[in-house]
Amino acid sequence: MKKGILALLFAVLVGCNGGGESGNIIPAPKSFNLEAIEASAIGVKTFRLTWEASQGATSYQVCLKNTSKPDDCEPLAAPTSATQAEISLDDVLLDDELDFFVIASNTQGKTSSNEKTPGPAAVTAAIGYFKASNSEQFDNFGVSVALSADGATLAVGASREDSGATGIGGEQNDSNAENAGAVYVFIRSNNIWVQQAYIKASNSDADDYFGSELALSADGTILAVGAFGEDSGASGVGGNQADNSAVNSGAVYVFTRTNNTWTQQAYIKASIPDADDNFGIAVSLDADGSTLAVAAVGEDSSGVGLDSDQVDNSAVSSGAVYVYSRTGTTWSHQAYVKASNTEADDRFGSAVSLSADGATLAVGAEREDSSAVGIDGDQSDNSATDSGAVYVFTLSEQAWAQQAYIKASNTEAYDGFGVFSVSLSNDGSMLAATAHGEDSNAVGIDGEQGDNSMTDSGAVYVFARDDGVWSQQAYVKASNTQSRDYFGTAAEISAHGTTLAVAAFGEDSGATGIGGDQTDNSIGYSGAVYVFTLADGAWEQQAYIKSPNPGVRDIFCSDVSLSAEGMTLAVGAHGEGSGATGIGGDQTDNSARSSGAVYLY
Repeated sequence: MKKGILALLFAVLVGCNGGGESGNIIPAPKSFNLEAIEASAIGVKTFRLTWEASQGATSYQVCLKNTSKPDDCEPLAAPTSATQAEISLDDVLLDDELDFFVIASNTQGKTSSNEKTPGPAAVTAAIGYFKASNSEQFDNFGVSVALSADGATLAVGASREDSGATGIGGEQNDSNAENAGAVYVFIRSNNIWVQQAYIKASNSDADDYFGSELALSADGTILAVGAFGEDSGASGVGGNQADNSAVNSGAVYVFTRTNNTWTQQAYIKASIPDADDNFGIAVSLDADGSTLAVAAVGEDSSGVGLDSDQVDNSAVSSGAVYVYSRTGTTWSHQAYVKASNTEADDRFGSAVSLSADGATLAVGAEREDSSAVGIDGDQSDNSATDSGAVYVFTLSEQAWAQQAYIKASNTEAYDGFGVFSVSLSNDGSMLAATAHGEDSNAVGIDGEQGDNSMTDSGAVYVFARDDGVWSQQAYVKASNTQSRDYFGTAAEISAHGTTLAVAAFGEDSGATGIGGDQTDNSIGYSGAVYVFTLADGAWEQQAYIKSPNPGVRDIFCSDVSLSAEGMTLAVGAHGEGSGATGIGGDQTDNSARSSGAVYLY
């Protein structure tokens, strides 16, 4: 079952003080209350709980209440004879409906405490706060984030970091390459988070924006990094990095980790790079890191479908996606993918997502203009400017083919369906697609789509595939829909398609932590994240999440990433302004504007 951070923090308040009886026979511990308890945070999502002894007790067990089996104890730590325990929250996200209790035991029996729920302060105190090891203003740390499947590896991009260093572990304080970009890798070991690596491109240059997009393999050992501003005129894999003849053509770098050491494995370019193609503006890896999809929204070919003519540049910024496969340590080009209705300025590739097996690919085209609705409508009707579309491709017998052309159920001009995020479940049967410019005033799940009184409030659409046929499953809005909240600026669905995290960078609430006041619009563009869960075929909102230190234009939610089971959530806030460095620093120091931060829930 899901154990949530909000619920787990309930354990912070769990304790016992029970009476005993004198005599030669020690009675079973008596029932006990939870008043005498102390808790202190000792790390990211980790607490030490201390309670008074229950007379006669020889062992204590901190438990999670299983709502489906109320009498069962789901242990949160090993049994202890001490009156304290460390509770790790590292593998848990959120669930405010769960309660916690302690069992006191001896040879004569056992007794359970009453249950306890946490307060907001306890929740907020456990949120992980990550900064770069070389925080500087305008670095935009957190513009991209990626979690491994187990939530124990976190990669963070800072696309405007300025160091001229190259490779792994270089000089971080050399600010000679403005906006070159960097990536920081953090790992969790024995419930303690530490920075493992500081990664730069092998050819760091100003305005490359290395780290603008990231993807991790499931085990966190393979990392793909996009640098859409890279300028080399090289083509294919392993070309000449020093040739800067194609400005903003873009590149992708692949890194691998062996025995905790990171090395660059590949330098990848489009097969025919051109200036301003922005190759690498979106990237996705399959689970084992053997298939890589790379988008180039500025690519200009008028080709249609799979492996068409790449040389004809008559459809400016129509966009393309390139698929690469790895055998051993060698990467090679697998497919060149275009839309089935390629047109200029559609920006096919604004978002990409691969399924875990690498056999399903979803591609967003933020400025596609068709007014079609639903699945496989009329692609040729361009009466809804920049409404957006999503295309699904499948791989069979080493050949890719388009499976579906997907539009929103309420297609309208400038909705930007597919602009920032498309996200597939592990088996490729669930798809979440964002439309940050959607205008409905609906709230929650499957509300009224026709009332457009909330300009740019945003929406997310969930689709399901059954026997090769796609259908819309849900129309998702925020619980506090407002104009220009841009709900859907980022979104990710969990491996099994049962948890969905959605970001809204324009949300203005001054609330902090989890479950705060959504109606307080005192901090403009502070941003928020909403978590939804699927149970018994129905989606519902589970949590409303803010940073613990919201600030104006922090843009909390510049990117989101979920662990495979949806139990750990990383949220980037590239506009956050603290001058702190490392993990758990001073959140109140706003001396480094837009240095950026990442929060772990």
